[in-house]
Amino acid sequence: MNAELRTLRALIVDDEAPARALLREYLTGQPAVEVAGECSNGFEAVKAVADLAPDVVFLDVQMPKLDGFEVLELLEQRPAVVFVTGYDGYALRAFEVHAVDYVLKPVGRERLAEAVAQLRSRLDSPAAVAGPSPAVLAAAARPPGQFIERILVKDGPRVQVIPVEKLDSVEAEDDYVALHSEGKKWLKPQPLAELAEGLDPQRFVRIHRSVVLNVERLARIELYAKDSRVAILRDGRQLPLSRAGYARLKELL
Repeated sequence: MNAELRTLRALIVDDEAPARALLREYLTGQPAVEVAGECSNGFEAVKAVADLAPDVVFLDVQMPKLDGFEVLELLEQRPAVVFVTGYDGYALRAFEVHAVDYVLKPVGRERLAEAVAQLRSRLDSPAAVAGPSPAVLAAAARPPGQFIERILVKDGPRVQVIPVEKLDSVEAEDDYVALHSEGKKWLKPQPLAELAEGLDPQRFVRIHRSVVLNVERLARIELYAKDSRVAILRDGRQLPLSRAGYARLKELL
């Protein structure tokens, strides 16, 4: 029967070497499971998933620099995910992003075998659920009720981390949002409305159907034509300001 099993290629992601070693030992002891690689942080994991194309990632949640949810947000092709963590407080959010299983540390051999069995059942199901949207992943990466504190953008093999306080504006460009920060522009594949939902409404306001402004960057408002206005930023950039957007901006100011 084991010969008929599909070989699963696994990637282990954990910032603690002993935890990685234990997972490797238990996984290699499972029938038809191959450990394709190991990563000690989220940045390595994003690159490794692209390079190795594993079937499953055994992913720690709490890691320095990027946590497990932020790793998922940056993946273009998302493999199945089994979260392995010492904290039970992330379980609900883990299943909201369609994790296969949620294994608490210290990991037991039998418990990991259950996770692998669950994984095989998920992969063999013709009704396997598609991955969640970037907005769902981003929301899962922060505690309930908390606004976005940073935005992650995949820039080729690198990951750009943009603190929200350094964000000047966000503008819709087809299927992307253009993030303007410190004189630079970054593109992220996400609808403007989705990203705007996670921003603090006391700091960010939608001044046009295609523009969200950080009000701290506003220098002044000028008339452009009859009943038409533009927002002038401190760096001199001009942004369109609709009637509804002007009303929202006045309320906030």
